[in-house]
Amino acid sequence: MAAQPELFVVVNYNAARAQAAWAQVRPALVAAGVRFDVHEAKHVGDAQTRTRRALGEGYRTIAAVGGDGTLGEVAAGFFAPAQGLESPPTPVNTDAALAVLPGGTGNDFARSLEGRRAALAHWRARLVAHCTGDDGTTRAVDLLHGTAMTDAGAHTFLCLNAATLGIGAEVAGRVAAQGARVRRLPGEARFALAAVGALAHWRMRRLRIQVDEDEAQECLTNLVAVANNPFAGGGMMFAPAARADDGRLDVVTACGIGRAEVVREMTRIHSGGHLANPRVRVRTAARVRIEHLTANDALPIEADGDVRGRTPVEFRVLPGALRVIC
Repeated sequence: MAAQPELFVVVNYNAARAQAAWAQVRPALVAAGVRFDVHEAKHVGDAQTRTRRALGEGYRTIAAVGGDGTLGEVAAGFFAPAQGLESPPTPVNTDAALAVLPGGTGNDFARSLEGRRAALAHWRARLVAHCTGDDGTTRAVDLLHGTAMTDAGAHTFLCLNAATLGIGAEVAGRVAAQGARVRRLPGEARFALAAVGALAHWRMRRLRIQVDEDEAQECLTNLVAVANNPFAGGGMMFAPAARADDGRLDVVTACGIGRAEVVREMTRIHSGGHLANPRVRVRTAARVRIEHLTANDALPIEADGDVRGRTPVEFRVLPGALRVIC
């Protein structure tokens, strides 16, 4: 009886460029003699559930072919279901590693790890090297552990790259709902189109933001980001100094900035130039809580491109919780 392959591949064909990406990666794995099994993610939550099962079955390398949402789901599958912020998630297999094979719209996590938009060939080569004996290909990265409100009550989740509140979540929802014609556009163009629609429905909300043990800050805003990496939203550099392995999360707030000023800042955010605005503030923390102050002012929340609920929300960092092939 043949031994079980070490590599398990999760492909999300709903991601913008996953089919083309997998068509390039599969022959390279075969040519290198890498044995693997493949699972096509069928619906929301499927990638997480199947990853968790694969790790329990003994697979040590999980490759995710898709966008940031697929990566986030697969990363969550490396842990037993979380029970709340006070109960850190338990790894299914501490020796396992996640391989990034970007095939989505923004691919912001991959971009952040390299500091640029690295070609798929780079990630394919790193996966092949890892599977053929190069032990120096992995890096420990942090995760964000969050809990937010939904219609069904409190919802606990893990986030690999970044979470945004307000217009960021509105944009993510609009990107996910785009039709086939728009989905053929580059990621930056898709996010820009979604942002135009979201800005048309802009409304400021008053929030209370508690960073670690600091005095809580009240902020009139429609844009907050909690980042584990510099890039989010299709290449926007919300938090230029954020690093995936520094054991901290970067909290970005834009207090008192209205719709017209946000439109002006959109031209600078891809380079991090928005931080020159004195009303934009970045703080690093191990934990942050964000809550709305008026009943009808709850803000939607997205994490890794997927809408996760609404305020109140709380995040804490899990330092070095996941090994990534890079």
